[in-house]
Amino acid sequence: MRHLPYFCRGQVVRGFGRGSKQLGIPTANFPEQVIDNLPADVSTGIYYGWASVGSGDVHKMVVSIGWNPYYKNTKKSMETHIMHTFKEDFYGEILNVAIVGYLRPEKNFDSLESLISAIQGDIEEAKKRLDLPEHLKLKEDNFFQVPKSKIMNGH
Repeated sequence: MRHLPYFCRGQVVRGFGRGSKQLGIPTANFPEQVIDNLPADVSTGIYYGWASVGSGDVHKMVVSIGWNPYYKNTKKSMETHIMHTFKEDFYGEILNVAIVGYLRPEKNFDSLESLISAIQGDIEEAKKRLDLPEHLKLKEDNFFQVPKSKIMNGH
């Protein structure tokens, strides 16, 4: 994606209910309008970056953008896994995401175990990359300081 870093914001909506329950990896889902407003050249796949909920702290994250071939989705989704344990669900809150890098294309898996293993590998790789100075500085970006009532794509 030419547009990295890419910043977007939207209200957390209910997804397919698989992240926490089937995968043990909770995700926050963006509404269709945020996904529809992604730049045209966004490749599907797994990205990494920074995220905050409402005016909360900024945490490392990975985000899947695409069709989730393992689940054969018919709608494109954007599912963010924030590397932080939240005490409760935050449906309806504003999710702020800064995508800073690309990990891999999305692909199909022959088992749920291999999917979970790949996601865990993505998380570990993202943690390492986000510690690089050029990515670490984006954690402090003004994007995370703006009024949280506004839903917008871009910066």
